Amino acid sequence: MLKIDFVSDVACPWCAVGLYSLQEALRRLPDQAVELRLQPFELNPAMGPEGEDSTEHLARKYGRTPAQLEESRAHLRQRGAEVGFSFGPRTRIWNTFDAHRLLHWAGEQGRQVELKRALLKAYQADDRNPSDPAVLLDAAREAGLDADTARQVLEQGRYAEEVRAQERHWQEMGIQSVPSVIVNDRYLIQGAQPPEAFEQALRRIAEEDTQAG
Repeated sequence: MLKIDFVSDVACPWCAVGLYSLQEALRRLPDQAVELRLQPFELNPAMGPEGEDSTEHLARKYGRTPAQLEESRAHLRQRGAEVGFSFGPRTRIWNTFDAHRLLHWAGEQGRQVELKRALLKAYQADDRNPSDPAVLLDAAREAGLDADTARQVLEQGRYAEEVRAQERHWQEMGIQSVPSVIVNDRYLIQGAQPPEAFEQALRRIAEEDTQAG
């Protein structure tokens, strides 16, 4: 059994590439038992409800010029296309805490990956606000979740403490950038690796664990 913790944020475009790439790698390992859990990480935990223009935010945060940002976006679109994800404009940066609360609940329903993919599509592809309750409920429906229960989760502030605790845990474990993939609580794979790299690493880890066991 491979236990995989995928630490990521809906606001992180490379997390979309990483998740789709990891899932492609797992499809190449059909006989390998896997437990995949999505873990929360907020790139912009202090972001207000009004959000911020993405170009201004990224230029300030990373010191990039508009030309450099466009070059990075072109590379991102190419990498996304290679694993079946189509990026849209992503004009604003938003707070994602409520999305993480809903993802925590979705994990209890066995639909976490489905919701994550729906949220990534809503924001990274369709430029919708992942802090808007209507967008979150649409994603929940797309993921096959009960919209009325999802609305209660959002309105009642459920799972806030659990998400904060998980975020602290991964920060204390030294995770400072995403996506980060932790396998069997011991092996760290960082970044949006190509499917071949994920596949190779997972095969090696599975083999090492079999020999050790």
